[in-house]
Amino acid sequence: MAAYQKLDLRQGQSLVMTPQLQQAIKLLQLSNIELAEFVAEEIERNPLLERGETGETVDLDTEPGEPQNRSELALDDTSGLNEAREALDVPEHAVYEPGTGSDAATPANAASGPSATTDWSQAGSGRGMGEDFDFEGSLSSDKSLHQHLHEQLSMSGLSQADSLIAARLIDETDEAGYCKVDLGEVAEALGADVANVEAVLEVCQGFDPTGVMARDLTECLALQLKDRNRYDPVMAVFLDNLHLAAKQDIKGLSEICDVDKEDVIDMLAELRELSPRPASGFASEATIAVAPDVFVKELPNGMFAVELNSDTLPRVLMDKAYYAEVSALPMREQEKEFISECASNATWLIKSLDQRARTILKVSSEIVRQQDAFFAHGVAHLRPLNLKQVADAIEMHESTVSRVTSNKYMATPRGLLELKYFFSAAIPSTGGGEAHSAEAVRHRIKQLVAEEGDKILSDDKIVEILTEFGIEIARRTVAKYRESLNIPSSVQRRRMLKASA
Repeated sequence: MAAYQKLDLRQGQSLVMTPQLQQAIKLLQLSNIELAEFVAEEIERNPLLERGETGETVDLDTEPGEPQNRSELALDDTSGLNEAREALDVPEHAVYEPGTGSDAATPANAASGPSATTDWSQAGSGRGMGEDFDFEGSLSSDKSLHQHLHEQLSMSGLSQADSLIAARLIDETDEAGYCKVDLGEVAEALGADVANVEAVLEVCQGFDPTGVMARDLTECLALQLKDRNRYDPVMAVFLDNLHLAAKQDIKGLSEICDVDKEDVIDMLAELRELSPRPASGFASEATIAVAPDVFVKELPNGMFAVELNSDTLPRVLMDKAYYAEVSALPMREQEKEFISECASNATWLIKSLDQRARTILKVSSEIVRQQDAFFAHGVAHLRPLNLKQVADAIEMHESTVSRVTSNKYMATPRGLLELKYFFSAAIPSTGGGEAHSAEAVRHRIKQLVAEEGDKILSDDKIVEILTEFGIEIARRTVAKYRESLNIPSSVQRRRMLKASA
């Protein structure tokens, strides 16, 4: 077949991503720390840009009557809220009235305790530079412990409500791998039951590395022994007397544990193979406090006010006087193009930063409006929410909402939360009414199993009960949720009930 050339005229449409548009999209998905670094690089590169001082505002083609402070954006013009704003000295930012009350819990200032300092290594630790030294196990990876734990959390199958609790516990874990936060304070801050927080912690303690997120040294060692199937009542007594193990008091341990000295020596040998710092193989990360992008405050009348964190918003100004002075000088064509490009980039950057701030506030305000029950009553009242719902409500694209909710944090009365944690799947209602949140359904399944007593409920029976509550759900979905909660099957639960009888 002979090859030939021809001209063909076609008409079509395509989206052209200009450099300015690409920059705007990039700024939207950056965290506040990454944004500060990006702006610093732009200021160094562009002679027309300068950093504004605190309290200085951006003046860029401002129309009369338009808010001058770019960090405070009026998204709600309801006149009835003026008195509430004035009472709290709150600027006119996004404020709305939720459909629920104002029973929000007081934020708990729970802080992690110090690293474990119990020294039992005098009993002869195998972690030293002896013949059994595990060199590969001592190498630090580039990944931090918190990153490693959060990756496992994303694959754990926990419900959204439990994931919120787990994320809080992971953030409270210190560099040694211990989680010493008061579980009661976490439960109070998130509006959850202490038993639920303990159950979530138990799931997290099954993450790698073994022994991580233990509350003390004894629990850390017990987790490692359980993983090796070497934990028994005698070893439990042995771990309760680690102070004797540190002193190598073999006689005292033999009397307390009611075993021979040879057995005590064997248990000491097993102890030497364990690590008192389960996170020692991970890279140490600098302690950097996550700065929230948005603040959520509760007003006395039960409303919630949404405000941008102005401290994380870089203030960038274009030096118009310098631009006018330089433009008046005689320049070559290349110099004119350079100055013109700098002016265009500076103008676009300032507009992009302003648009980024407005978009974050708009998305955050809609999330708070949709999840007002969570802020008022806790994690059990999270509603089903997806990106499309928020995007449709604020008339934006889903991809824009997705970028905004990535690496953005909201400081709320219930703690510091990432925006993406407020999204969950929806379970349809049998009567065609309001859908049910997936995590709320999981919570209902957990309650049914906890209250079943000697009448073990099968997955089919749970489906029937949930249907009576107006929840349309398939049996395989119940099984999936049950497994994500680490609840055994009905057959296994019957066997466990008979064994305990």
